Amino acid sequence: MKKYRNGVEVTLEVIGGKWKSIILYHLTTGKKRTNELKKLIPDITPKMLTQQLRELEKDGIIHRTVYHEIPPRVEYELSEYGLTLKTVLDSFCFWGEKHLDKVYGDRSAVLEEWPDHAYEQI
Repeated sequence: MKKYRNGVEVTLEVIGGKWKSIILYHLTTGKKRTNELKKLIPDITPKMLTQQLRELEKDGIIHRTVYHEIPPRVEYELSEYGLTLKTVLDSFCFWGEKHLDKVYGDRSAVLEEWPDHAYEQI
């Protein structure tokens, strides 16, 4: 059994890395299909997106729904357990945007706003 020094280590093991928090951030606004996530996260490779989604599903953070249609349709959404991460993700977002304001004076110079952005105005 792995030992941890604090809760931050545990949290980062589950949602850390370059992509998982970003995927979860986009899922806070509702269900997304794989192609929607690819459009929202253009720098992620399809292989990496699939791997990260599988890991998040295995950890019970997201729920995957497969619709038996032709062509097949798959949607991802936060599980009830995953929804408990929303405040963590909101805090990450808030802190990052405030940091950009501190460093650049105006986050709009470096932050692209997505249609599903969590904040109207901070």
